[in-house]
Amino acid sequence: MKRWIWLAFLLALLVVPLGAYVRLSHAGLGCPDWPGCYGQLSPAHAAVPISEAMSTDPGGPVSFAKAWKEMIHRYAASTLGLLIVVIALLALRRRQQRLAAGFLLGAVLLQGMLGMWTVTLLLKPAIVTSHLLVGMTIVAMLGWLALSSRLDRVEVSRVVLHAGWLLVALVLGQILLGGWTSANYAALACQGFPSCNGELVPALRFDHAFHLFRELGETPDGAPLDPANLVTIHWMHRLGALVVSLALWRYVWLGWRLAELRPRLLLLILVWAVQIVLGVTNVLAYLPLPVAVAHNAGAMLLLTVTMLVAGRSKSRLDEVRAFHGQGRGVEGHHGWARWAGLGRWTHGKEG
Repeated sequence: MKRWIWLAFLLALLVVPLGAYVRLSHAGLGCPDWPGCYGQLSPAHAAVPISEAMSTDPGGPVSFAKAWKEMIHRYAASTLGLLIVVIALLALRRRQQRLAAGFLLGAVLLQGMLGMWTVTLLLKPAIVTSHLLVGMTIVAMLGWLALSSRLDRVEVSRVVLHAGWLLVALVLGQILLGGWTSANYAALACQGFPSCNGELVPALRFDHAFHLFRELGETPDGAPLDPANLVTIHWMHRLGALVVSLALWRYVWLGWRLAELRPRLLLLILVWAVQIVLGVTNVLAYLPLPVAVAHNAGAMLLLTVTMLVAGRSKSRLDEVRAFHGQGRGVEGHHGWARWAGLGRWTHGKEG
């Protein structure tokens, strides 16, 4: 089962950035139907309709190169889905990690539906953003299943524990903002850094910026989206990055005195720093495709590392709760002895 989990995890590390590459290279509609390409297994089998689409609209979303990008991503994602089905069946059969495997299976089924809607609903921002978030969540869950058993649990204070899980929630929120920025093609709406179009805080317009039920580039009533809405989307993503950075450094400051936690905190700082550099480079270099894809992969790794660091921490009160949950009697006395480190408890009275 561990081998299947590792295989799925490594494949997921490729599938999510590959999906970002497809979207950022404008190949998301390279095959405008689902699950095949013009009803065929591959673009090679759909050569006639692709050629007709290219002759009708030479600069449009359909071409052989774009179709192959889209279908390769679908092949890889389908393989990942099959691996997760195998993991879920093994977990059910062996009665191991059934809850995590069941949640993972549900997530990948939802991801398949979102992938279909991404194409059939013509890249609607809410669907594209959800597709990205669920994909990264699947990677983080597979990373947890693959790596958590290799990491000892670190005993921390409740303040540090809560700070870690708050950071996980904020990273998820930042991924949502980043996905919304990318799905609305607002990555270059702000020129310059740290200023945005020459202003530290630009004029913001929220009326349609975060409306969920609208088409790409349009307001809910079908009018073109105002550029100020795109600036607002981009600037909120920058603000989210600042909030995540402050929360991360607060978590590092709170947990640094614990020697067992320091190597993990150093890894967290490294992933965060690379992600910040990639984000700034995207703006200053006008969104080069390799950097944009790497920024997407960096978000995926940041979520995975954050979840592992926070999830492999335990409160100092956990052992006390375990003791109180054992009940009374000789069993309880033995539990207290183990917790207190007193060795075997002998001649304990009942009650």
